[in-house]
Amino acid sequence: MNRITQLFDIQYPIVQGGMIWNSGYKLASAVSNAGGLGLIGAGSMYPDVLREHIQKCKKATNKPFGVNVPMLYPNIEEIMQIIIDEDVKIVFTSAGNPKTWTSFLKEKGITVVHVVSSSKFALKAQEAGVDAIVAEGFEAGGHNGREETTTLTLIPMVKEQLTIPLIAAGGIATGRGMLAAMVLGADGVQMGSRFAASTESSAHDNFKKTILETKEGDTMLTLKELAPVRLIKNKFFNDLQELYSKCPSVDDLKSHLGRARAKKGMFEGDLNEGELEIGQIAGIIHEILPVEVIIDEIIKEFTMAKQEIQNNTF
Repeated sequence: MNRITQLFDIQYPIVQGGMIWNSGYKLASAVSNAGGLGLIGAGSMYPDVLREHIQKCKKATNKPFGVNVPMLYPNIEEIMQIIIDEDVKIVFTSAGNPKTWTSFLKEKGITVVHVVSSSKFALKAQEAGVDAIVAEGFEAGGHNGREETTTLTLIPMVKEQLTIPLIAAGGIATGRGMLAAMVLGADGVQMGSRFAASTESSAHDNFKKTILETKEGDTMLTLKELAPVRLIKNKFFNDLQELYSKCPSVDDLKSHLGRARAKKGMFEGDLNEGELEIGQIAGIIHEILPVEVIIDEIIKEFTMAKQEIQNNTF
């Protein structure tokens, strides 16, 4: 048992990223049932939809699960109230100041984890009283840090500063990746892209198939002026790059982005005009598999890689 399995009362130190449009109750409960920590992604849910997913998740698993809340989103007060009403025990917060909600949630007996992209914000989150940190490198899909610090460098730098448990994220989709992150000082890992390409992910089949086709160099971080996001290069992305060549204002970018781009791409399967958020590690994801198989393969590979290293004499 390590610090992450102990904190969440789970079998393996694997957390599923609470990705918008991918992380409904089916994915979260499947990950929890397979021994990891499943997260419902509140960022793409209206409050009443979130309540429904929490209730369904409770019926689908008797294991711990949590809710991921991006604090940039509207209805945050209502969302937090639903989390308390529905007796959710674990909350991951991201994209905002951890001080805003941490003490409120902890007073209600909730375990709070905050997602950061730098040592500076990791320390602020620790000072705010969170129970653990997710340090997410530049390789990660979706919303990301402006600093462009890779996971390989971020984890040891954050580890040096922290006393609380550390979860590594960004570019991890395999047992070997998990072992590497833990060798660097992480107590556990969070995986998004690998679970986006699972049978239980709520993403559209078009998007899942596109993940499998994504090769090295097919994603890029963009829209830093608004909220940095890593996307697959498609028509929407290319149109955006063309707009950048004309030195657009923030308002121009907002106007081009419009509304519901991520829903259009990942949930409705519009591969041309939608935002297709995935991490760089998509290049080694070759199959859409059930969550139980994914976690089993990760643990087997982790154990095997650990053994290989122990058997090697340097």
